[in-house]
Amino acid sequence: MGAAGSKLEKALGDQFPEGERYFGLENFGNTCYCNSVLQALYFCVPFREQLLDYYANNKSIGDVEENLLTCLADLFSQISSQKKKTGVIAPKRFVQRLKKQNELFRSYMHQDAHEFLNFLLNELVDILEKEAQAVKSDPETSSPSDKIANGPKNAQANGALKEPLVTWVHKNFQGILTNETRCLRCETVTARDETFFDLSLDIEQNSSITSCLKNFSSTETLNAEDKFFCDKCCSLQEAQKRMKIKKPPHILVIHLKRFKYIEQLGRYKKLSYRVVFPLELKLSNTMEDADSEYSLFAVVVHVGSGPNHGHYVSLVKSHNHWLFFDDENVEMIDESAVQTFFGSAQEYSSNTDHGYILFYECLGSTSNKS
Repeated sequence: MGAAGSKLEKALGDQFPEGERYFGLENFGNTCYCNSVLQALYFCVPFREQLLDYYANNKSIGDVEENLLTCLADLFSQISSQKKKTGVIAPKRFVQRLKKQNELFRSYMHQDAHEFLNFLLNELVDILEKEAQAVKSDPETSSPSDKIANGPKNAQANGALKEPLVTWVHKNFQGILTNETRCLRCETVTARDETFFDLSLDIEQNSSITSCLKNFSSTETLNAEDKFFCDKCCSLQEAQKRMKIKKPPHILVIHLKRFKYIEQLGRYKKLSYRVVFPLELKLSNTMEDADSEYSLFAVVVHVGSGPNHGHYVSLVKSHNHWLFFDDENVEMIDESAVQTFFGSAQEYSSNTDHGYILFYECLGSTSNKS
């Protein structure tokens, strides 16, 4: 990487961002699924900053039991404090901990990057919640990090039901979906909220993220065997159902469902469909009166023709430059190169590098009210 590292430094020259570090991650035998997601998370700046804050506050406590959160914080701290601007780091402790924690990632088989991201975010939340509970039950051990780890404390009125803890992981990634069902007989609307860390979207050939999101929120009629039990009518009724984004997250993670189970084949097949993902995304038709504007900052790419083999790389935007991370190697790419990862317009194509997980950061909301 020495040569590649200096090549990257030469390419950026005076424009190398102050204090930034661009490090490749060593592959320990098929751990590219992990490396590609870690790079996307490292360049999710609000998440990185809060993780490093957590690390700084917990380092002083001494013997904190090792877990995935401490290993991730340690890795991010190691990268950000390197004297060199570029190079390679071996995320050995993190990968060992991951394999110890979850047997799914223990083999040297090809793993799914989306499954890993999902597992990691939920695991981080579990650890932060357990820490908060431990502090509540033992106020003596309260440390300065609690304020950072757990966000505002939830007041508990007379033992009433307390609200779930909102950690900094939630603050970055969590959004709220509303599942609305309208009974076609009495017109009563039943709404159920659910939280999400990412949206998994069905994809179609020659489509776009916007059209996939429209399909996600489209109205579906429940009839025949799928009738809905309406509490007001006290019987099964035909109904209309749709999913809406009630509260968009600060970091919107979109997972394109490129691996589809084909009944006739009895196995999964990779869909290489061309799905356009814009650099700037407007989330309209979600909440009632506002559009949320998002900017793309990372893409995890699956390289390969099938679901059980292949490779993962990531594209990352940092200080207005796009970078390509492929395990140990890091290089600059032109913004226009991002579109080469949309997918293939033809069924059989030599291009097997397809955008799989997209990371967007919210730039703010604009009101639609005229």
